[in-house]
Amino acid sequence: MAEQHIAVAPGIALCHETFGDPGDPVVLLVMGLGTQMLAWRVEFCEQLAREGFFVVRYDNRDVGRSTHFSDHRPPSLKELVLRRPKDVAYTLDDMAEDAAGLIDALGLGAAHVVGASMGGMIAQQLAVRHPDKVLSLVSIMSTTGARRVGQPALKVLPFLVKPPSREREEAIERVVQLFGLVGSPGFERDVAETREMAGESFDRSSDRRGAGRQLAAILAAGDRTAGLRRITAPTLVVHGTDDKLVAPSGGKATAKAIAGARLELVRGMGHDIPRGAWDEVIGLIAGHARAVDARTSGARTP
Repeated sequence: MAEQHIAVAPGIALCHETFGDPGDPVVLLVMGLGTQMLAWRVEFCEQLAREGFFVVRYDNRDVGRSTHFSDHRPPSLKELVLRRPKDVAYTLDDMAEDAAGLIDALGLGAAHVVGASMGGMIAQQLAVRHPDKVLSLVSIMSTTGARRVGQPALKVLPFLVKPPSREREEAIERVVQLFGLVGSPGFERDVAETREMAGESFDRSSDRRGAGRQLAAILAAGDRTAGLRRITAPTLVVHGTDDKLVAPSGGKATAKAIAGARLELVRGMGHDIPRGAWDEVIGLIAGHARAVDARTSGARTP
């Protein structure tokens, strides 16, 4: 299906795209900070759909072709350093409500929810707030919000506080440099594909400040560990052993906070999901969802 927009709340519309048979179990993919749904590559979605799932990817609010909050300024450098944003346009809970609204608007009922990085935080909050909508949870390269875990390497910090690029080629080069730092050292790096995705992302949206507003939402959420203990959805936590943006301690803390969660570390993976890791990651997602579906089906059998 080509990209479509759908209203999920007053004043909020999400751009989304689907893959596979609508009659199959649903997998909802939630992407991370300042990153459009394009990062869930089309071929990744198609491969997951071939595993027997109806796959939905979407742009979070403030990125891509979903609703932007341009009337709100992003946090200043001082606010970021102090972790005290003053103008918080929305919260992580609001972004979780977007996901819940999308599930309802598409008539999906409930979904296997997979979130990466900030998308993992959103997926976690969705599972906290709407357990009836989350069949299972997969949290990838994410964290709990606790300050003692999941912190970025020092060399990455300058990229997080630099103002957004206004020129297309400059923006593309910045993405290439960032993933040169935080990408997966254990897998072949496709710089041409990174450039292509960065260029397409630039062309889809002229608002460069949404990532700052999303970061404000993350900072305002603080430590969510206590809330994660309320999650009842069967949970799989996936983290790369070489993640320089969200340290593996973030994934370990997430798995520890959620009762019964299973932790899988992908050797050589950084803060991306390179093609070389697709078979492993998709296998983990599909295997987790199938196991949950089988248990649920068995429980309903008289």
